[in-house]
Amino acid sequence: MDSFSSPSSLSSGSSESSGRSAEAMMDQLKAQLAQAYAEEFLETVRSKCFAKCITKPGTSLSGSESSCVSRCVERYIEATGIVGRALFSSPR
Repeated sequence: MDSFSSPSSLSSGSSESSGRSAEAMMDQLKAQLAQAYAEEFLETVRSKCFAKCITKPGTSLSGSESSCVSRCVERYIEATGIVGRALFSSPR
């Protein structure tokens, strides 16, 4: 049984108690979202940069492949930051 459907998270108590459990649930949700975002980010970078940069898969990367992967990851991080700033700074 996960923490979202456990009896303790569904029980009713004082407003202070339910406020703490709601806060704990929000903290857990934020952590899960951060983990999901990180996993998606790494998978996207891995698949896109691998497809673009690794021409002959082998046991190690060539110098040009290594440089390409580094530049690809840097660009992806920069683009993600630009999009994030644009989304969170735009008037709603």
